[in-house]
Amino acid sequence: MAAAEEIKIKELDKRASGQAFEVILADAVPDAKCEFPLPPPKKKDLSLEEIQRKLDAAEERRKNHEAEVLKQLAEKREHEKEVLKKAQEENNNYSKMAEEKLNQKMEANKENRTAIMAAMNEKFKEKDKKLEEVRKNKETKDPSSEEGTSEN
Repeated sequence: MAAAEEIKIKELDKRASGQAFEVILADAVPDAKCEFPLPPPKKKDLSLEEIQRKLDAAEERRKNHEAEVLKQLAEKREHEKEVLKKAQEENNNYSKMAEEKLNQKMEANKENRTAIMAAMNEKFKEKDKKLEEVRKNKETKDPSSEEGTSEN
């Protein structure tokens, strides 16, 4: 910890919101030396065999790294294939479901149309019967008026 005579405190500003101070530390001693100087690195005389072993080890590491990268790429491609296959299956299933729904709707519409047509035919038959009855009633009531209308 620094000694008290090395630190000077100078008050700068005093306000209701607070105070400002300037802390001045003593100048560093220019002749101070580092306590633990680093020794210069020792150079080792490497033999040709040691250099070759290091080169071989580096080549082996490079090959291993390359093999690992290729393995990861192959796994990634396999995953992409699986994802695409799953998406294709889902798309096919969706298409089949949509086609089935459409066929069901078309069948329901066809049945409804057939039912509506049958009901209309029934109504027309009933109207034809009523018209036929009216004609018969008219013929039985007034045969002369019918002859008069056919001459005009």
